[in-house]
Amino acid sequence: MTQPPEDPYLPGRPDGGLSVDRYELELDYRVATNRLDARAVVHARASSVVDRVSLSLRGLRVSQVLVDGRRPERWSHRDGRLTVRLGRAVLVGTSLVLEVRYGGQPGPARGPWGEVGWEELEDGLIVAGQPDGAPTWFPCHDSPADKATFSVVVTAEAGYEVLANGRLVSRAPRAGRVRWAYDQAEPMAPYLATLQIGRYQRLEHGTQLLVPPRLQQAAEHDLAPQPEMMALFEERFGPYPFAAPYTVVVTDDDLEIPLEAQGLSVFGANHMDGRRGSERLVAHELAHQWFGNSLTVGRWRDIWLHEGFACYAEWLWSEASGGWTAHRHARSAHARLMILPQDLVIGDPGAAAMFDDRLYKRGALTLHALRLTVGDDVFFQILRTWTARYRHGTVSTEQLVACASEVAGTPVALLVESWVYRAALPALP
Repeated sequence: MTQPPEDPYLPGRPDGGLSVDRYELELDYRVATNRLDARAVVHARASSVVDRVSLSLRGLRVSQVLVDGRRPERWSHRDGRLTVRLGRAVLVGTSLVLEVRYGGQPGPARGPWGEVGWEELEDGLIVAGQPDGAPTWFPCHDSPADKATFSVVVTAEAGYEVLANGRLVSRAPRAGRVRWAYDQAEPMAPYLATLQIGRYQRLEHGTQLLVPPRLQQAAEHDLAPQPEMMALFEERFGPYPFAAPYTVVVTDDDLEIPLEAQGLSVFGANHMDGRRGSERLVAHELAHQWFGNSLTVGRWRDIWLHEGFACYAEWLWSEASGGWTAHRHARSAHARLMILPQDLVIGDPGAAAMFDDRLYKRGALTLHALRLTVGDDVFFQILRTWTARYRHGTVSTEQLVACASEVAGTPVALLVESWVYRAALPALP
């Protein structure tokens, strides 16, 4: 077991000499005052020979730390890093159980991508963790490469629906409050962990929908194509990767963009117009369950493996539902990119350009160029092999090249290199 190298896109993380197997979170939350009192139990292993370990936690105050049920030699919490001195050196692979009690009034982290993480709504909250918002609400090894299972228990006021990742295990009323328990059995990157609280109706439509009553009719109309999208993506990408049903949350507030978390997606009131004006985004967020959530990049420089695939899924849905073909979308996107600056290398875009729309479109064009080169049958076999081979795992561009070359029976490295690692835009095959 080795510690992943530090990701230059997130300076200072990963850190701490730990590889986490499971997070157990117990959260007591007061909506009106945004007050959180919490306990986290982190089941981890030493990833190197260490005498101290650390986790990331920002904007909250730690009151107690235990290691294997005992007080450690010393701990400190400064600048978003909780460091624990063990009092002894431990070997690689040694199991450690860290218990952290903490609390306060959580809020988002402010950085290059705006405000990320815990965010209060008008009456409730959302957690939008990508890429570095997880430490705003629980102590973690904040690396997309370090996946773990989760249990999340939340106690909040009655009258609110509470949603976390995974399967709802229990819901127990307690004197005007309700205790919700969720279990996420498939490994998950910390940034994909989420919490959603609001005055929602919980509806079942094959997938699950949490929606404010005033938006129910518009949301049901706008999300009606989802079962067909699911069927298409399962045919093209392989089985839906999670045991719990896919869930969509529609907030009563407007949101700048929709967001995905593992097993669910969140849309703002502004995305449900009753005219399916955000249909491509509904497809995009659903596709992230395969590309981003089941298959997650180990380092953020490979983010095109999330966004390029999800963008291409939009084109596939358009093609299957009677809209533009993927090829027409590709030609249109290519023409637009040709008149924009060609100074972005999508295989290593830099932190500031991780979410540049050119990366999304050029990533999708990379896949279309591969499809044109190898043909439809081989292309979709590549996608199904890719999602099956690395299901719930960590991926890189190099692994995609190897997988695609193997399935196609011919090297594709030069094709991928021209689209992913060079700034100049190639011609479509």
